Amino acid sequence: MNKPALLVMDMQNGIVARFQDNPEMLRAVQKAAETARQYNIPVVFVRVAFNEGYPEVSARNKAFSQIAQFGGMTVSDHATQIHESVRPTNGEPIVTKYRVSAFAGSNLEVILRAKQIDTLILTGIATSGVVLSTLREAADKDFAIKVLSDACADADPEVHRVLMEKVFPRQADVLTVDNWIDDLSLNTQETV
Repeated sequence: MNKPALLVMDMQNGIVARFQDNPEMLRAVQKAAETARQYNIPVVFVRVAFNEGYPEVSARNKAFSQIAQFGGMTVSDHATQIHESVRPTNGEPIVTKYRVSAFAGSNLEVILRAKQIDTLILTGIATSGVVLSTLREAADKDFAIKVLSDACADADPEVHRVLMEKVFPRQADVLTVDNWIDDLSLNTQETV
């Protein structure tokens, strides 16, 4: 019996702001979260943030050392709060990670194991960042994986396309939010 959870990853103010020209993606994430709630599928929010003083950031980390140098992205910063378009409801957990993968330095795996989750449905920004890193690590941890292609975005549309069409299908089922909803509806009808 598969027990899924929807991961809404890096849908935080400072990241979503860079993708405001993609309202379709934001609507797809909203629709996925609403559907998960309707089907009693846990929704887990993941954000990247750092503690004051950036003790988690190594000077050797090219991406995050820039943040530590210029400031921002701390756990209390506006940029790290979940975007209002997909705000958590009913005590849905917000996991704070300190690297690119949703698992890196977070309590995500503890939450998933506590809920006996064996299937992850991935959404988020960026396809080449949190989605790719989380997919790879989740596959190594033996989770079944689905990626909702229209509920993910990347600054480079070609990278997004290549990952969705050529890379992700090796370890995950790639489908649109509407296809996922159709599958949920069909599976619910079959069990009735």
